[in-house]
Amino acid sequence: MAALTQHFAQAFDLTNEFNILRIICGLFLVPHMVMKAKDLPFTYEIYRQWRLYPPKAWVHACLVIEFIGSIGLVFAIHTRYVAALVAVFLFVATWAAWRVSDGKWLWNIGGCEYPLFWAICCVVVAMHG
Repeated sequence: MAALTQHFAQAFDLTNEFNILRIICGLFLVPHMVMKAKDLPFTYEIYRQWRLYPPKAWVHACLVIEFIGSIGLVFAIHTRYVAALVAVFLFVATWAAWRVSDGKWLWNIGGCEYPLFWAICCVVVAMHG
């Protein structure tokens, strides 16, 4: 029990800037996961428009990755592996956004900037582990 308490004390030490980045990377997955799950038929249609086939498999895989990623990153559980998994997931999202947006950059007009930024952040978290 003492080891677990010590792990959480270190994992949530907000004077360590790496912990802040790791926690934020995990927390930022939550609203995306919730929005996907909230209206699955709409989410399937978006993935179909993004040409990710079969859309249901992609959506459910993304939900699982976002769930595992949010828990693992926030609570520092297998951080290096979870961050690497989430980074790959976000690089795929970057590619899909870029492809569908015809190469737009800015996220607010449908570009790939947002997922690429978070993918790079997760790479940094994975490197630090």
